[in-house]
Amino acid sequence: MAERSTAAVDVADNSGDEPLTAKADQTTSDGVALNRERETDSEEAQGSGGTEGPGKASPPELHSGHKLARRYRLEECVTRLDGFSSWRAMDEKLRRAVGVHLLPADHPRARSVLAAARSSALLGDPRFVQVLDAVEENDLVYVVHEWLPDATELTALLASGPLEVHEAYQMVSQVSGAMAAAHREGLAHLKLTPGAVLRTSTGQWRIRGLAVNAALRGMRSETPQRTDTEAIGALLYAALTQRWPYESDAYGLSGLPKGVGLIAPDQVRAGVHRGLSELAMRALANDGATASRHESPCTTPEELVKAIGEMPRIRPPEPVFTAPPEYQRTTYQQGTYGRQSPRPGATQVLPTPPPPLQSRTGTALKWAVSALLIAALGLGSWQLADALMDHDKPDDTKQTQTTDGNEKDGTAPKPAKPIAISGARDFDPFGDGSEKPSDIDKIYDSASGTYWQTDFYKSADFGRLKPGLGVILDLGKAQQVGKVTVSFVGATAVELRAASGDKATQPPSFNSYTKVANGSGTAVSLKPVKPIKTRYLLIWLTQLPQTDDGTYRGRVVDVKVTS
Repeated sequence: MAERSTAAVDVADNSGDEPLTAKADQTTSDGVALNRERETDSEEAQGSGGTEGPGKASPPELHSGHKLARRYRLEECVTRLDGFSSWRAMDEKLRRAVGVHLLPADHPRARSVLAAARSSALLGDPRFVQVLDAVEENDLVYVVHEWLPDATELTALLASGPLEVHEAYQMVSQVSGAMAAAHREGLAHLKLTPGAVLRTSTGQWRIRGLAVNAALRGMRSETPQRTDTEAIGALLYAALTQRWPYESDAYGLSGLPKGVGLIAPDQVRAGVHRGLSELAMRALANDGATASRHESPCTTPEELVKAIGEMPRIRPPEPVFTAPPEYQRTTYQQGTYGRQSPRPGATQVLPTPPPPLQSRTGTALKWAVSALLIAALGLGSWQLADALMDHDKPDDTKQTQTTDGNEKDGTAPKPAKPIAISGARDFDPFGDGSEKPSDIDKIYDSASGTYWQTDFYKSADFGRLKPGLGVILDLGKAQQVGKVTVSFVGATAVELRAASGDKATQPPSFNSYTKVANGSGTAVSLKPVKPIKTRYLLIWLTQLPQTDDGTYRGRVVDVKVTS
């Protein structure tokens, strides 16, 4: 049952197919409706959130043991609702568990389900549960997706109480970043509920049902980005308070008291993180402002990601170490080895310690030892002071040679001076030619909280798609460059390349820039062997750090150039 509750597809919850402001009925832990007939009638009356209705199509009569494409063996029906069914199945070819959605080929929503599944599969983002296959065969349409038996739904996590602050921060950060990436590709979720968000055993958060869940239920929205943003705000609200941010109960959570409206999470429960509370209110339908700070609303996942980036980073709690048990000495160490243990009830006689030296001889011996110790300490102190004085005596010859060496030409070395950066542009000669050009000026704006970042990749070497990418700096004119300091978010490998000093215009090709220094880390100082004179510098990234969501991307916070 644990496997079923964590991996079942979230398509049968009774929250309704309207946006998350709609009322919700009770659901079971695995998302299966308690009253399927009532939900079907209700959804037909509501139009299932879209314009298409289920018509007279009926779910195919299948049973456990049936095989699809001579490969996927159906094992357990998770949902049978509204003309479609969802199953846990076994991929006999790869010997792994998968999930399968099934519906008749003549179902009114069969075409849209196939299109949504294929679009979701093309995204290939590891933060989403992946669609593995989408097929129309033998009057059936079926969609095969990943099955995650080691993951836990947010619904199950909230059953025991609100999330810890760092967990809630990680959840909203990773879910917002994933949905922002999906919307950039034109994909929306529209049914982002606590049952659709999973936490894996490694602590990563993943989203299931992208586009497919909404297509199965015929859900549409005129403002898909606003709908998904409000859903993320509701998830964060629930994670902080263990309450659903509307008057109706849903997903095993109690709603807010009737008549009070939407109140901030830190007013619902004591100890809620202030920044996350305000973030939830900005994402929810709250006319866009909290009473305390009057921040603008977040209407898209991209704006939500930006708002999270402007917050101070919430660090994980310090690990709690339990004190080791008190050291138990053995009988040998206690000096009782080989002795007869006392009989129970018998009084043990302790040996009487010898009396201290009280005679005149004992007193004289004490004073003699004390005098010797004092004399030894005095002699040692005198020798140490003498050695230090000898060490501090100036060496006339050495001092003369040093002075002559430093002032041989009569001038002191010139201090390094900062060189202003007059412009910059992204440089992606081995890719599509562009990499986040709108944020390129953030690398020299001297603000610590801003940065320019690359797209995300599946490995540190740019997913093996290209050898690197970078930023070209324009110094305005050819100048003497002695050092370039680059600050990153995460340890990054970087090279400093320079165009020849006689270039009056920016060279367009990668081979026009010569490598003069390299390094790696979060604050990298790139210093050529000897100063170079150039107008154009290339900051070339060669290895990317891994982010919290498991992908790889480079983020340049600041670049400083000195002579």
